[in-house]
Amino acid sequence: MTDQPPPPPPGGYPPPPPPQGGAYPPPPSGQAAGFPPAQAPQALPTEAYTPWLTRVLAFLIDMIPVFILEAIGWGMLAGTRETVCVADTSGYDLGEFCAEGASTLGLVSFYICMAIALAYLIWNYGYRQGTTGSSIGKSVMKCKIISEKTGQPIGFGPSVVRQLLYMVAGLFFGIVWLIAVLFPLWDAKRQTLVDKIVTTVCVPL
Repeated sequence: MTDQPPPPPPGGYPPPPPPQGGAYPPPPSGQAAGFPPAQAPQALPTEAYTPWLTRVLAFLIDMIPVFILEAIGWGMLAGTRETVCVADTSGYDLGEFCAEGASTLGLVSFYICMAIALAYLIWNYGYRQGTTGSSIGKSVMKCKIISEKTGQPIGFGPSVVRQLLYMVAGLFFGIVWLIAVLFPLWDAKRQTLVDKIVTTVCVPL
């Protein structure tokens, strides 16, 4: 059976003549005929990734609204405490007993502030960073989080999961969180341990 020449490439130009012997070599495994071989991603130098200190400053900027809301919530809780006194009626004449506790206004104000802070974190780290690559702090510091595989923002869900990993490490494994966030100081790609788990990198805008 005679080997058939490959179909003409886009544009209507005829295919190149076959090599000596009249047979076209088969394309490499996994590569379609008429397409160039896939380009392997190029490793970037360490200087091409965002420095650790820049990332720390971006985080602190992101947390300013949270610190303010927490301060308001705790301030309302402490500033509206109520003292309730109950007189002894047992016949032993023990006098009056007083106890101090949080007021309803203080509790409501505290929970509202915490809910607003949580909504802000989900919007900032989930929606904003997930869709654009940059939270508010990263926008100020001119950097963004992208997928190491695609070079694009990772999306809402993965961005939320990424932040939850930081929270879990901070709440239950303090030393692990410390190592995770200090990892960019010696890593070639300046990745935290969480970055390595979810395959993200932080690069300048």
